[in-house]
Amino acid sequence: MKRFNNLTHKKQQSIIAFLFLLVPTTLVIVFGYVPFFSMIEYSFLRWDGLGPKQFIGFKNYIDALTRVENYRVFKVSLYYLVASFVQTIAALFFATILSFNTRGKNFFKGVLFFPHLINGVAIGLIFLYFFRGDGGTLNTFLKFLGFKGETLWLSDPKLVNWSIAFTSVWRYTGYNMVMFLGAIQSIPKEIYEAAELDGANWFDVFWHIILKTIMPIIKLMLILAITGSLSVFEAPYIMTGGGNGSETFVIRTVETAFKYNKIGLASAMAILLTIIIIFITIIQEKFFGND
Repeated sequence: MKRFNNLTHKKQQSIIAFLFLLVPTTLVIVFGYVPFFSMIEYSFLRWDGLGPKQFIGFKNYIDALTRVENYRVFKVSLYYLVASFVQTIAALFFATILSFNTRGKNFFKGVLFFPHLINGVAIGLIFLYFFRGDGGTLNTFLKFLGFKGETLWLSDPKLVNWSIAFTSVWRYTGYNMVMFLGAIQSIPKEIYEAAELDGANWFDVFWHIILKTIMPIIKLMLILAITGSLSVFEAPYIMTGGGNGSETFVIRTVETAFKYNKIGLASAMAILLTIIIIFITIIQEKFFGND
């Protein structure tokens, strides 16, 4: 203890920072980087998860890249991509309104953010019964309004992906709203007052002040939206198991690994998805680069 007290203040800060970072860094390495590098190793093997491992080079990658069905499932991501843009616009709309003096704004903030606190599996089960064709909540409500017949929201290939994508909008709009809200509230009030004195209307304030100020957050949300649409798993897996045309690339990867026991091929598919996400992120960074 005396030795610690004899150290300079800067060295004491460095030691304390190191000790605080030691545990989380160790956990990230053990449960993040080690499994990732193990997955890279598995991607070059033919392995069923239990038997002997056989090195086959890039055959898993060639197999993953030449399977037509792997490209078809990426079409499903387009539904979630559209949904992500909808949730971003909705979140920006609510954040703009709730950033000013609105009656009951704290209540609405809580209501909108609450879905993000619910576990993804629980959300899948909730909307599984919400979209049920026979006696589901949505069909029951539509009948109450006078609509006849029952819509098969999760069985009709034309509706299933839109239905599941809606759950993404419901879940993540509140999170995006909080991000936008924090950015908007960081704008000094003096800027609003100056704009009011200059005769600016609400649209001018939003377009020239709010939108330009929070543009870095909007860029971040768009990056997360596009990468997230490529890696959707929980909702479609819980609600349909990937059936009726709702299978995503992640669901196919999981089934390849644990249903067909092709750990090597599934690892190669996961690595390819990671490369695609990194590549898209780099393109977005270039496209949305700072002026």
